[in-house]
This record gives sequence, structure tokens and C-alpha cells, in this order.
Amino acid sequence: MHEILKGELRRPINLLTEQKYAGHKSLHDDGEAARLGIKAGPVEGPTHFSQFVPLLADVWGRDWFERGCFSCHFLNMVFEGDEVWAEIDAPAPNATRTLARAFKADGTPVLEASASVGPDHGETVLEARMKALRPPGDLVILADLKAGMTGRDNERVSMGPDEHMGDLYPFSLADKLKVITETDPMYSDATASPWGRAVIPLEMVSVLANYSSHGARFPVKGPSIGLFADLEIRMIDGPLFVGEEYLLRREIVALSESRRAENYWVRTRIFDAAGKIQKAEMLLNHGVLKASYPHYPAERLA
Repeated sequence: MHEILKGELRRPINLLTEQKYAGHKSLHDDGEAARLGIKAGPVEGPTHFSQFVPLLADVWGRDWFERGCFSCHFLNMVFEGDEVWAEIDAPAPNATRTLARAFKADGTPVLEASASVGPDHGETVLEARMKALRPPGDLVILADLKAGMTGRDNERVSMGPDEHMGDLYPFSLADKLKVITETDPMYSDATASPWGRAVIPLEMVSVLANYSSHGARFPVKGPSIGLFADLEIRMIDGPLFVGEEYLLRREIVALSESRRAENYWVRTRIFDAAGKIQKAEMLLNHGVLKASYPHYPAERLA
């Protein structure tokens, strides 16, 4: 039987209670969550990524930060007050891939994932899930989206230590570091970083890559409320640095559907400021809840 490496129980914090998009609050607000039959606003899924970083850094060291990939399918929501632990299968010597999981203290599964260091990652959890997708039926909220659609050119982003990240992420990196489940001096102190620059934490890469996503102008009908169903963060020439400017290129790579949601999968490639060298990428499955759209055909919600 393989060895399992486990982290400590942590209590993740929801920093998205004031999140807004398209002029309304999100699922992370208690009131909006209750309207959709959820007991409270959940903690944002990427928050859990931080609990895996010490485990994976112990296995792969600097390579993890420079060429690591965490590919995750979310299983159950976590709410403030819940305790969560992370675990990984201990890789064999010289292995570059393993599996990972998170659980609540009562054993409820939170997520399942693959973790790997490149350039050869093998098939990640999300690549396997995309391969198994069936064509969706007649989409309603996402009727105007097509695979291959791209966002606007030359979308430039950065994350300063005290920079408020906008309506989608109404906090700063400094705010996050006060409550992050697993911290490291290199997130705020360049002298503590092997690269001589403060490093953006893994869970905050999704913030960097998504805070300006409204600018892509993908024609999602609203008002509607979404959530992260799957998320993969992959470093190619990492890590990413605090205060550095990056250029983003977005593309819708798949559309799908479940009983409760319509889904669009977006690959966001993160380049250096000159747009020449790809540094990282994010694959995000946005699940838009059918019941959140007031014009959704009643017979299709039954």
C-alpha cells in the first residue's frame, strides 16, 4: 500500500462575501447562496490549493514552483468554520506525478486532483475530464458561446502587494496573506525568495488570471451566478512574481452541461509583458447555475 503524506487541519476563510460581477453579488454571499438552496456562501475553491503547497514542495522542491501543475475537480463546498486537511500519495523516487485529495474533518471529500512537474505531466485530472465530456444539449445561458472564441488581445494584469483586485476579488494580496492557510516568507519578502522576487501564492494565480476576465466579453446571459467546478494551474516558466506585469490570452476550449449547470471551459495563457514567453496557464471550468437565471425554461429545471 502506498504512503500518504497528510497536512494539518486548517479553517479556510471566505474573502468573497462582497464579490460582485455584472452588478450583483455572487454565490459567495450568504443571501445569494440561500436563494439557491445553499446554506451559506462557500469558501472559494482555489483557497484549498495552499494546503498542498508544503507537501508538494517537500517532494519536488524548487521544481514544483517553476514547473508544477495542480489539476483539480471540486467535489463538495466548504464553509467558514469547516476544517479541511490535504493529502497526497507519496511519489516513488524520481516520479514526476502523483494524486491528491482534500477532506473535511468529518471525512467529506472536498476535491480530487493530480499534481505533477513538467514538462511531461502525463494526462492531468482535467484533461481526462475534458476527454470524457459529452456534447451539451441546447444551451440557454451559454447559447451564444462557441468553442474557439477568444478574449480581447493584450489583456494586461499585475498583482501588487496592496493592490485591490476589483469587484471579482475585493481584497489585496496583503489581505489574503493575513488569513492564508499555509504561508511562506517568500510571498511578501523578496529576500526570502530563491528567485529574488516575492512570489504570487498558487491559490492567487487564479485571481491574477481571472480578475479582469469581464474584459473578455464572453456573451454569457444574465443575471446568472457561476462557480468554479474544475481548475488547473500549470507553471511553465514559473513562478509568477508580485508586482510583475503579465499579458493574458483567453480561449473557450469546451462547452458542457450537467443537471444543475451549463459550463464553459476557458484556457488562459499567461505570458511575460512582451507577450513572447509563456510563463503559466489556467484551465477553468465555469459552471453557471441554471436556477440562477430568471429566464431559464421552467420545464428544463424540473
